[in-house]
Amino acid sequence: MTTFFLARHGETVWHAEHRYAGNSDVPLTRHGFGQAAALGAWAVGARLDAIVASPLSRAQRSAAPAAETTGLPVRSEARLVEIDFGAAEGLTPEELADEFPEEWAAFREAPASNPFPGGETGRSGIARALPVLDELADEFPDGRVLIVAHATLIRLLFCELAGMDPDGYRDLLPVLGNCNVTTIVYPWASESRAAHHPRIRLLGYDVPPWHAGV
Repeated sequence: MTTFFLARHGETVWHAEHRYAGNSDVPLTRHGFGQAAALGAWAVGARLDAIVASPLSRAQRSAAPAAETTGLPVRSEARLVEIDFGAAEGLTPEELADEFPEEWAAFREAPASNPFPGGETGRSGIARALPVLDELADEFPDGRVLIVAHATLIRLLFCELAGMDPDGYRDLLPVLGNCNVTTIVYPWASESRAAHHPRIRLLGYDVPPWHAGV
């Protein structure tokens, strides 16, 4: 079993304005760089075996301080890119409700199943990203891996691995803080007899790095 530390990237200029930033390459704010530095400070004692990040610059730059403090390289993994929000990229919820009222309503009803025009379903994002965890678990059995990725993708993966309907991710997990750490053990052989038992053991969700255990 591998311990994964899933961290969202630091704040970007679009996120500061509450704009959807899927696979658009949006830069970090000054505050975002500070959040990345805090993640790097946490990594000092995390006994990491690998650091893997989405290729988008906001994830790469958020992972960079952890690489500097641990001496580990940042491995870029294209399958960890954020969900493509299509026509919603760069828009606020208010703008979406005005420009795409039907699509916005459908997305809010079932966000993993109903993409924005020209976008990707959340379920497709799960399908491309989940094999990354399987491959890393095979490569680092009993290892410790930091993954720096994106809020929507991380929440979707969490729901899938926890045996929950990904269409409920916005209600169940409404917030994921920038550079906060979610710690899971995967794959987990659950003793539960439930039909949809979790495939992970959760050790911490959305924990600021200065409070996250190592």
